[in-house]
Amino acid sequence: MNLLIQNLEKTYPNGVRALDNLNLEIGPGMFGLLGPNGAGKSSLMRTIATLQQPDSGTLTFAGLDILRQQHAFRRILGYLPQEFGVYPKTSAVELLDYFAVLKGISSKKDRQARVQEVLELTNLYEVRKQYVSGYSGGMKQRFGIAQLLLNQPKLLIVDEPTAGLDPAERTRFLNVIRAVATDNVVIFSTHIVDDVKDLCHEMAVMNHGRVLAQMAPATAIGQLAGKVWTATIDPTHLSGFSTRYPVLSSGYDEQHQLTVRVFAEEQPAPEFTHAAATLEDVYFYFLQDPAPANN
Repeated sequence: MNLLIQNLEKTYPNGVRALDNLNLEIGPGMFGLLGPNGAGKSSLMRTIATLQQPDSGTLTFAGLDILRQQHAFRRILGYLPQEFGVYPKTSAVELLDYFAVLKGISSKKDRQARVQEVLELTNLYEVRKQYVSGYSGGMKQRFGIAQLLLNQPKLLIVDEPTAGLDPAERTRFLNVIRAVATDNVVIFSTHIVDDVKDLCHEMAVMNHGRVLAQMAPATAIGQLAGKVWTATIDPTHLSGFSTRYPVLSSGYDEQHQLTVRVFAEEQPAPEFTHAAATLEDVYFYFLQDPAPANN
C-alpha cells in the first residue's frame, strides 16, 4: 500500500514552478517531508489531496489512479491543511457528527460510536461539549485529526500541523499522530526538524519543487558522521569560510562569540573540532543544493 508519485509538474500562472519533475515513493508509517517555507510542500500536499491538478505526472495509491479516480480515492483520504475554519457556537461532538454525515456514515448509532472513538483517540472526549471555536491552537489541531479520522482513511496528510503550538500542545499533538500512523501512510509536512526527528521512520528533504534526498533520518545522519566540524571564529571570517565550505549553521554563544558548523571531508582549519552530526545538519547540508532555473 504505497503512494507512488512520478514526474509531477506544477507551474502557477505567475510563473512559479512549485513542482519540478518530482518523484517519491512512500510506504506505510510516518513519512516526514522537510523543507523551508516556499519549498513546494503545500503544493504537493494539495495535489495529492486532489485540491489542484498538476500540469503533468501520475499519482497512484492502493491500486487507484488518484488523478482519474478522485472520488474513490477521497474515501480513503484524510487531509489536515495548515489552517481550517470551524463553525462558531458549535460543540466538538455536534461538529463531528455533522462531518460524519458528510462522509457518508448514515447510521446515527454508527456515527455516535465513531465520533466517540475519535474524540477519545485525540484526547478531546472530556471537552466534547465545548465550542471548537474556543479551543486552544493545539486542541483545534487535534480536532482536525479527529475529523479526518472519521472515515478511517488509509492515507493521511498533515501540513505544517505544529507551527505556532507551544511545547506542551506540540507534544500532545505528536502523540496523537504516532497513535494513528501504525497501520496507515501518514505524510507529515513541516519545516521543523525536530518534528521529523521525533516521529518519522523515513524522510525527504524538499526545496524549489524538487526532492533533494530521501532516506531514513538515522541513515542521513550517518552519512554526515565525521564530516561536521565546529569552531568559534571571528565574525569577519564567516564569509571566507562560506566560500570554501558549506556552512551548516552559525550563531552567537552566551559570550557573544560566533560559533559555526561546517561540512568538510577533512579538518577545515586548526581551530575546528569534530561535532556529532544532527538531523538539522542534514537538513541544511541538502539545502545547499542550488536552485534550478524556472522555465
